[in-house]
This record gives sequence, structure tokens and C-alpha cells, in this order.
Amino acid sequence: MLHVAVVEDETEYRGLIQEMVGRYAKEYDLQIQTTAFPDGRELVQNYHKFDILLMDIEMPHLNGMEAAQKIRGLDKEVVIVFITNMAQYAIKGYLVDALDYVLKPVSYFAFSQRIDRALVRMKKRDRKYLTIAVKGGMQKIDISQIYYVEVQDHDLIYYTAAGKFRSKGTMNEVEDAVHSNTFFRCNRCYLVNLEHVENFQNGIATVGGVPVLVSRSRKKAFLDVLNDYMNEVGK
Repeated sequence: MLHVAVVEDETEYRGLIQEMVGRYAKEYDLQIQTTAFPDGRELVQNYHKFDILLMDIEMPHLNGMEAAQKIRGLDKEVVIVFITNMAQYAIKGYLVDALDYVLKPVSYFAFSQRIDRALVRMKKRDRKYLTIAVKGGMQKIDISQIYYVEVQDHDLIYYTAAGKFRSKGTMNEVEDAVHSNTFFRCNRCYLVNLEHVENFQNGIATVGGVPVLVSRSRKKAFLDVLNDYMNEVGK
């Protein structure tokens, strides 16, 4: 579920932008919850976590640039896109780390391009990496691309979309490093990424095309966390 705020003092434009968000969600089969604010002051006073802000600049009480500055004190990650007829001010969006701006009158094509860019930025920010020591150097791994980790004696073997990497360490260290609810220790030797679990049957989880044993004592817990993860992804 994406959470989008539309901040616009003109009722007609506020409705138009909300309609465009709805159209985009339908075209790309996305679930987007839209919250509308009539001005920047209302946004700041009632702010909660949003993924994207679509904000006018010229508004009463608190203009869009001032509101964005205050929001940045609350949220460093939200993607800001200005929708305005004041290009000379929107260009200064770098001061609040705004992604882009689109000029009124807004066309759906221009609008959808900005949303495309906003989603790309969100994905980049969501990426987390793990750097491990390997023979002859270091290896940077995108955590989301790890299928599972296997421990053999004092070696850790990382099975990833980019290949297999061997490093020294303990499984507890890996769990601390990934620090994510998408990973589950299915037995003493394996830590699996729920994102890549394709099947679970008769105590065997298929992860990245490879069968991984889930210990009898952890079957119920594994099913519970897998169901929770699947339900969350489906929202």
C-alpha cells in the first residue's frame, strides 16, 4: 500500500490530482491511499508517514516550499513532487530534496512520468546492502537478492541472485546484520529469505529453486511468519 498526500488549495485541482492518482493506480494495479490537504499548514499539523507528497507551492497560511522544509524535519525519506505554475520557485526544490516538479495545467502524461520517477526513488532507498569478507577481498550484496544463507563449520555461504559467496562468521552475526523480518532461521544451518520462498511442503521449503529443510520444531513458526509475510505483501 502506497500512501500519497495531495496538498493543494484549489478544490478543482485537488480533485483532479486525486483522480490522476486513482487512474495511475488502476493502470498499474497498485493500491494507493490518498489523503488530501487544503494547504501546507494542514499537512504539517496533521502529518503522518507518507511515501509521496504531491504539493502546490503557492498556498495560503504556509506555502509548499515552507511546508516541505518543515516536513523534512519530520521525514527525510518521503518523495516530494511540486505541482505548480511557479517554475521559478519549483526549481529551488533541491533545497528540500524534491524529486521534480510538474507545471500547471497538468497533463496526465507528465504526471505519470513523475510518479514513475517517485517509485524508482523509493525502490532505491529501500535497498539495503551487506558487505562481507571473501577470499581476496570484499563483496557487497543486495540483501533483498539473498536467497538463503548456509553455515558450514565456521564458514557462511551466501546463495544470491548474483551467485554464491563464502565468508567467515556465525549465523547470529548474519541475523544481526540483515536485521529484517523477511528472514527466518528455519533450522540450525539455514537462514532463508521469505521473499524467495516458492513452496513449502512436507517440511521442505523451496528457496530460489533449491530445497531447504525446515526443522520439525520450527515448522509452525515458519508457516506463521510465511503467512504473515505473504499477507503483508498482498496488501
